[in-house]
Amino acid sequence: MCTPNRIDLRPASARLSRLGAASLLTAAAVAVPPLLPGAAQQADAAAVSAQALSIAASKKGSPYQWGATGPNRFDCSGLTLYSFKRAGKKLPRTASAQYNRTTHISASSRRAGDLVFFHSGSSGSSVYHVGIYAGGGYIWHAPKTGATVRLERIWTSGVWYGRVN
Repeated sequence: MCTPNRIDLRPASARLSRLGAASLLTAAAVAVPPLLPGAAQQADAAAVSAQALSIAASKKGSPYQWGATGPNRFDCSGLTLYSFKRAGKKLPRTASAQYNRTTHISASSRRAGDLVFFHSGSSGSSVYHVGIYAGGGYIWHAPKTGATVRLERIWTSGVWYGRVN
């Protein structure tokens, strides 16, 4: 809140450096996309992923139903398909097809909104489950018959990550 008659007693250099830093950051934010090819697309992809994550979280408590793609019941890939579709991106229907459609990334590169794939072998066709990474080692997913969409800690290190572009 502003105090109208208050005098700023900081040295002028401190006030200017603060203004300069803000101006520099603003200028960088405006100039970076044209300077870095693909930066705008990466920002758009991150926004879509964040929106998909929010949509998945909004489905908390929705019942699992094999083959269901929403809006009230889901299986695992149906939840990811629904969430990304509502965020403006099209995904294939099954977990393994979704894995094959994403850009594969390392665990150290993962970020909230990336897909997490559970698998039983070394090929994309061995993917049997998918969720949306929520950060902190957690995913939003539709786990199994009798369960509901929920936030859960990733229970194994044997997962792959994919980014929807």
